[in-house]
Amino acid sequence: MPAKFDEEPIDDYLPQNGNRGYRVSRYELELVYRVAGNRLGGRAEITAVTTAVRDRYALDLAQSLTVSKVFVNGARASKYTHQRGKLIITPAQRIPAGGVLAVVVQYNGVPAPVRGRWGEVGWEELTEGALVASQPNGAASWYPCDDHPSSKASYRISITTDTPYYALANGTLMRKQTRASQTTWVYEQPEPMATYLATIQIGPYRKHRLEAPRGAVPMQAVLPIRLRAAFDHDFARQPRMMELFAEKFGPYPFEGYTVVITDDELEIPIEAQGISIFGANHCDGRRGSERLVAHELAHQWFGNSLTLRQWRDIWLHEGFACYAEWIWSEAAGEQTADHLARAAHHMLSRHPQDILIGDPGPARMFDDRVYKRGALTLHALRLHLGDPKFFNLLREWTTRHRHASVTTDEFTDLAGHYSSTSLRTLWDAWLYSLPLPQLPPPSHAG
Repeated sequence: MPAKFDEEPIDDYLPQNGNRGYRVSRYELELVYRVAGNRLGGRAEITAVTTAVRDRYALDLAQSLTVSKVFVNGARASKYTHQRGKLIITPAQRIPAGGVLAVVVQYNGVPAPVRGRWGEVGWEELTEGALVASQPNGAASWYPCDDHPSSKASYRISITTDTPYYALANGTLMRKQTRASQTTWVYEQPEPMATYLATIQIGPYRKHRLEAPRGAVPMQAVLPIRLRAAFDHDFARQPRMMELFAEKFGPYPFEGYTVVITDDELEIPIEAQGISIFGANHCDGRRGSERLVAHELAHQWFGNSLTLRQWRDIWLHEGFACYAEWIWSEAAGEQTADHLARAAHHMLSRHPQDILIGDPGPARMFDDRVYKRGALTLHALRLHLGDPKFFNLLREWTTRHRHASVTTDEFTDLAGHYSSTSLRTLWDAWLYSLPLPQLPPPSHAG
């Protein structure tokens, strides 16, 4: 579909993604996946409310999937086209603004990652099974959606696959039923979730519950049996990590937390709502990836519960998760946050200073400098405010915007209430200027 279908893009960073004219409140996905052959059949029921009267409505859906039927509000769509990653639907009757838009799409095919400037993202076939890693624009590789992080909805995900395999999706397992060679797993995710955080994980896994004190957040692992011993060592401190982050960032925002260890190696861990996915290489029996364990856990607050409204504010996810690594190191009796901040500052000072953290551009939004300088921005703020005010700010930030969409301006405005002087100079220097500012002396943190 030509890009001019919607004259103004939802997000300049991903101009082809996201759609106008409606707001989704719920997705109900019924999926059947055959591991041998990587075949996916799906039925997606999408419930939305219209925001304007339109002749047509669009959904994001990759061309690797073929649409067979489309219904709108119980009637067959009078017309639909599927081109260039857009499923354009024409309802049989016009829907007034504020009306219900209930779309059912039946589809099938061989799911494949979406190729783009960030590599391949979305549905990925493993040696034995599959995973989904959709950030930032890969959700359309496996279901029709309004693929933009500001579009958050509740989900029910049913996945039917070959019985030997474990199938995981976001939320709580509501039902598991085996019939002959096929098992159906049904998950409910009631808290609003951005499309890129929805996931499916299928593999030769076993579930393992992590020991935690009474009243603690339920945690479990889904992993191959061969990695159990290494996992038990490498993730042994995760319950303490959860306790620390709940103290520093406010209550954990979901019902539980699951770590997946794939049988394959992965270049980087993957973030999903209520779930983090690591490769076999991140489970080495030496806690070699523990900072990444902290990073991914922190994303449950910063990225999953509080989700950016525009991709240019990616530092609100990655800067906060990177800073959580330093907070954990300090609490674990290892290097202090201040020491790690100054080491990161020294490292950044030797790199080109040609990126604005507050608006890095689409090609650089996952640049490591966004992560590190974003974390340094928070450390500079912590040094300015002092620990009590800084962590009170973080807790208010996560409470006020729990399960919602956020912007940098909202964070900087809230931070201003915790300072007796203007923070404009701090934000201008750290977020909106190219040269790397100097860190204040370590008077309050470390």
